[in-house]
Amino acid sequence: MCQLPTKNSFIDQTTNSQDQRNMVGFDARNKDSVARCYLCQICMLILRNPIQLLCGHRYCHSCLNIKEHSVVKCITCNAETTHDKIIFDRGCQNDMETLTILCCFCDWNGIFKDYEKHLCANQLNLTCQYCGKDFVDKNLSLQHESECGNMTIDCPFKQYGCIEQFLRKDTHNHLLTEKHQNIMSSVLIESESYLVNIQNNQQLTSTVSNDQLNKTVDIILNSIEVLNDDTQQLSSQTTQAQWLLKDLTEDMSKLSTAVQESHSFTTGLTPNQQVLQQNMNSLKQEIEDYQSISCDGSLLWRITDVQKKMVDAQSDKAPSIYSPPFYSSPNGYKMRARLYLYGDGTARTTHLSIFFVLMRGTYDALLQFPFNYKVTFCLYDQSDKQEHIIDSFRPDISSISFQRPRTDMNIASGIPKFFPLTKLQQDNNSYIRDDTMFIKVMVHFREAPKILLPYIFNINPGLPTTVQETMTQQEVEKQKQQSTVDTSVPATSSTTLNST
Repeated sequence: MCQLPTKNSFIDQTTNSQDQRNMVGFDARNKDSVARCYLCQICMLILRNPIQLLCGHRYCHSCLNIKEHSVVKCITCNAETTHDKIIFDRGCQNDMETLTILCCFCDWNGIFKDYEKHLCANQLNLTCQYCGKDFVDKNLSLQHESECGNMTIDCPFKQYGCIEQFLRKDTHNHLLTEKHQNIMSSVLIESESYLVNIQNNQQLTSTVSNDQLNKTVDIILNSIEVLNDDTQQLSSQTTQAQWLLKDLTEDMSKLSTAVQESHSFTTGLTPNQQVLQQNMNSLKQEIEDYQSISCDGSLLWRITDVQKKMVDAQSDKAPSIYSPPFYSSPNGYKMRARLYLYGDGTARTTHLSIFFVLMRGTYDALLQFPFNYKVTFCLYDQSDKQEHIIDSFRPDISSISFQRPRTDMNIASGIPKFFPLTKLQQDNNSYIRDDTMFIKVMVHFREAPKILLPYIFNINPGLPTTVQETMTQQEVEKQKQQSTVDTSVPATSSTTLNST
């Protein structure tokens, strides 16, 4: 804001402008929604050339009667401000420029900064059709039209018979004309005669209706009696209703208390239900894990919803998943597998990564550590080809991964580049069927020849463990016998076979 006290200031310049004196604030269809600080407290329109008094209230410049060396009294708080202290509120003017405005004369809408230009182009420079006077505001034009002396009007007493028309400025002269006076005299005479007739009729009516009036009074008195009886009866009923209302109010209060207690009880149940649900979910998971627990050092892991889990792994929402725990024996090592469906470390985005995890078990104090048994993983081919993916690793006994667990799980260790993702992601690959894959984890507590592994993993997993072990042992004996036969062949024969 800036203060301009000189005669060349905004205040003095606009004071002497006839157009500015005629201009009140800006009207708009949405002025009721405009902040009050942007409305003139005199014309109650949007501020035009806002000025601010010392008290802080704002007005349109044209709405205040500002004279040089004068004192202006605020109509809002009655505080006085001298002429030289009145300021043009440029800050307010700038703030108003971005106000949204709906034109009061047409469908135009825009910001206040453009509103005056719109009015100048479409609503201003209006000329009175009767006297030719120009106006810069439609409101002023309409107001002038209702007062213009050159406008032809009807006589104010047209309904009484004077049908003369004349210029508004000649109204006084018309009222003094002989013709108008004669018409008004006739009207007065007729009015006087009408009043006399009314008075005569009233006197006649008064005489005739005295008897009827007496009868009416009797009827009214009887009615009053009946009304008194009804009033007493209603009073009694009202008293009864008040007692009933009091009882109902007490019952309502008790019900309200009961409802509040019930609501509090229900509210208290909600957290308990949530805890119970969590416990049920945890128990359900434990039951599922228990149902799939293996105690022979091997685990057949069924993985469902593979596609969703691969997407979660790719987005890092769930980079890895854990298998259910399994045991070497009911009192043995506790173990599980950890699978990275989108790879881990250097194998991320290229290979399926699978790891072995040693877990803290109930009987660890009696077991031998470090853990030193070979671990084999097998990804099953679910087609008749049975081209399973088999790979093994032997623990590094110096690694912390194979020492006695001091937390729930040791650090996982295994095979980062177990199987290429390009093959796993091929359409109709035989390792994922019905969005499900199977991985077997086997710990070799008895050393098995590597050549025997394909046979072991091709044994029907539905057979009992004892049967599988018997079949494995039979295959071992069979291969030993075959090896013995091969070594008994003469060297010349072997040479022949190789040359062949």
